[in-house]
Amino acid sequence: TANILVGEIGSGIVLDEPSVCCFIDDGGRSRLYAAGAGAHPIVERDEVTCVAGRGIEGDRFFDYKADYKGQITFFAAEVFETLCDRLGVTGKTTADLRRNVITRGIDLTDWYEREFEVQGVRFWGMGECKPCYWMDRAIGAGAEDALRGNGGLRAKILSNGRLAVSAPVAARRSA
Repeated sequence: TANILVGEIGSGIVLDEPSVCCFIDDGGRSRLYAAGAGAHPIVERDEVTCVAGRGIEGDRFFDYKADYKGQITFFAAEVFETLCDRLGVTGKTTADLRRNVITRGIDLTDWYEREFEVQGVRFWGMGECKPCYWMDRAIGAGAEDALRGNGGLRAKILSNGRLAVSAPVAARRSA
């Protein structure tokens, strides 16, 4: 999965980090990661390629199955920060969520069942990316329950394109 930090709709923002993921650390540096096959290790990338109807090249879910609803996933940084505070968890990053795009200042529920665009790549928001038992193992006990209703957004990729760490991020929701 590839993660990019997206700010308010229409604004240019820096990128962030998760399974191809993008992350902004405390030093303000941006990184992109991809989760490969097998044990799905997270590998750093400067950019990722989104392929319409297929997913992110190099990601564990690329060509997973026809019409897959989770070709790319989005997660709100504010939810991650609240979760860590609530559970008293330290030493974790958004990469541990294994979501692709990390957002800030956007209510992802507004993107459910809508078309939206990030860095010129079009997506269709399918609905919540429901948390599973993995969150308890990756983040800490109680994470799965705490994230119910706030697990992020699953989306289909509608157009080919690249998401890059160095590119400014402009996100907009289609009418």
